[in-house]
Amino acid sequence: MAHAAPRPGRSTGRVTVTSDVFSERTHTLARFGIPVVLGLVYGYWAAANRRDGGEITGWNILFGFATAITFMVLCIAVAVLAPRLKRELHSLTKSAFAGAAFGFLYSQAGATVLKSVALSLLVTAAVFAVFFYRYYTHEDGEGNPLPR
Repeated sequence: MAHAAPRPGRSTGRVTVTSDVFSERTHTLARFGIPVVLGLVYGYWAAANRRDGGEITGWNILFGFATAITFMVLCIAVAVLAPRLKRELHSLTKSAFAGAAFGFLYSQAGATVLKSVALSLLVTAAVFAVFFYRYYTHEDGEGNPLPR
């Protein structure tokens, strides 16, 4: 006779099994460390797009660091504020950030404004669909996580 395997987070008799292997401190470090690393990569990428293979100048370095700091601040703000919103606005906030970030990088590569806006709206729509589906299938009507 076959038996179902215990699922993570469920009580298996006397012992509760959880799938969280990291401590709260690790989660806190990751919550702020990931935006910092992403910001540095984003700033470097924007500066590289802007110089277009030319020489690295002081203004180019300043542009990269300014872009990185702006990205970090906005990424942390979205990560802190978006979960407090309803799932539609939560999805829209994160997808608007992703679309704007993509559009800015694309515009630094020398694309026209119209093409940058069109592609960033396409990216925003695709990211919105993914996030909305994820939140819609993992939350109840009031935004509370569904029991696993």
